[in-house]
Amino acid sequence: MRNRPFRIALAQADFTVGDIDRNRDRVVQLIAEARDRHVSLVSFPELALTGYPPEDLLFKPKFIDANLRALESVRRETEGITAVVGFVDRQDDIYNAAAILSDGSCSIYHKQYLPNYGVFDENRYFQAGQESSVFHLDGVTFGVNVCEDIWYPGGPAREQSLLGGAELIVNISSSPFHDGKGLMREQMMATRAADHGAVLAFCNLVGGQDELVFDGGSLVVDQTGSLIARAPRFEERLLVVDLDMEAVFRHRLHDPRRRQEKQSAEGRVPTVQLGGAPNRRPEGPTDNHPPIPPTFEPSDRLPDVYRALVVGTRDYVRKNGFEKVLVGLSGGIDSALVAIIAIDALGVENVGLVTMPSRFSSDGTKSDAQDMADGLGATLKTMPIQSVFDMYLSELADEFEGHPFDTAEENLQPRIRGNLLMALSNKFGWLVLTTGNKSEMSMGYATLYGDMAGGFAVINDLYKTLVYDLAHYRNSLGDRPAIPPSIIERPPTAELRENQFDTDSLPPYDVLDPILQAYVEEDRSLQEIVSLGYDEKLVQRIIRTVDLNEYKRRQSPPGIKITQRAFGRDRRLPITNRCREY
Repeated sequence: MRNRPFRIALAQADFTVGDIDRNRDRVVQLIAEARDRHVSLVSFPELALTGYPPEDLLFKPKFIDANLRALESVRRETEGITAVVGFVDRQDDIYNAAAILSDGSCSIYHKQYLPNYGVFDENRYFQAGQESSVFHLDGVTFGVNVCEDIWYPGGPAREQSLLGGAELIVNISSSPFHDGKGLMREQMMATRAADHGAVLAFCNLVGGQDELVFDGGSLVVDQTGSLIARAPRFEERLLVVDLDMEAVFRHRLHDPRRRQEKQSAEGRVPTVQLGGAPNRRPEGPTDNHPPIPPTFEPSDRLPDVYRALVVGTRDYVRKNGFEKVLVGLSGGIDSALVAIIAIDALGVENVGLVTMPSRFSSDGTKSDAQDMADGLGATLKTMPIQSVFDMYLSELADEFEGHPFDTAEENLQPRIRGNLLMALSNKFGWLVLTTGNKSEMSMGYATLYGDMAGGFAVINDLYKTLVYDLAHYRNSLGDRPAIPPSIIERPPTAELRENQFDTDSLPPYDVLDPILQAYVEEDRSLQEIVSLGYDEKLVQRIIRTVDLNEYKRRQSPPGIKITQRAFGRDRRLPITNRCREY
């Protein structure tokens, strides 16, 4: 008992929703890799076999049965090793579950706290679990729980560590990314480990699924809350860590709080004895001997957001069977950022760029689009729209006679461009990426069936000010700017009429974006926003415009969730809505 080394592995992998057979094969492959590295216990993310989130696939009994057959196949591959695998359990109801597979045996834990906020709808699908077991393996007692279970101070981890004596808590998760979440999550994990006086191993999903991106960041925290090891964010990794379990015992000897809590605690936690090789000695390298990088720093923000956009774009395109994408490159900053994200995600050979100038397009934007394509080694196809635009105006001349040039004529131009892009998409099977940002989508500063036409909206959860920040960040990575500085420096304009600028219709973005964040993400009232120092009439106009444009956002393609509260999954308001109590 004086020396109890215990080797674990966290299989931070990218699993695809509904691809049960390939998910199973990937789990089996990683179990074999962990066994070859003399691991006693390997864990996988939440719902690894089905992919996360499976949503209404869970209403299909055959889907649930297929995931159970996959689990049975995995069980047969656990000779000499223990694996914790996320799956859907079927009993009188279905459960978000973790299977503890060891030398062919199978025990099951059911998730107890089912999140039903933001992007989560787990009460729609699952029954909540009730029991918190612990498991004994190679002289170590450990507990298993699932994602949300660890976020509650008095949750199953407390029962497992206090009543069951668990020295190690394994949490399997599919915890999606948003800006700032990594630091918050890591601080919470450190607090839970210190509170319970146990090692905490957090295994998270990585990769993109529709609007969601999972950042990985799997980690192991010791009984004092100190970080032992962390997997890279946004990358697959089998993280192998050696634990000193005797250090947990020594730590608890000096913690009288546990004795007092245990005396007053009620209940019993079942213990399951698992197979495995007793006193197995770890051999070979691990990931916790090199110095651990510091926790999240403010400088991590832009790299993490950028990587989330790249991973989300890559997985949406590839998992949906596309090979190439198409971007309308206008010479403005939004399309420039989308283009470079797509190239970083898929390779320049898989990104088509099209510029579609009209008589309102300036020489500067036209030359910038060409310069950017040349600098990236990409081919830029030019398809002028003026002749088509003139034809539309001619056909509409009688109807429009006596009415001044306004948004009707302006919106014809993005609709022509949208038609051209979608024609190329239909002919060649390319996925069109739209280029609107969150500031524009909030204010309805976008054209239905025009610049909103496409299959995936890469930056629709980025405020315009963040678009500029990311452009500067991406330009800092190479020997030469990927985005020509003139694109960043030019005042933003839709170029749909002479001498047009965004500020003709919108407040400056450094004023608009904080107001949008306060209203859209924080649900602040009119008066609360005004109290921050903004003009009341301006705030009232912005709020009114956001509400009126819900119908447009409902028709937009899916995009990558970056902020804490994105349109769509996070923020669901009725289109028909007369509520004006701000």
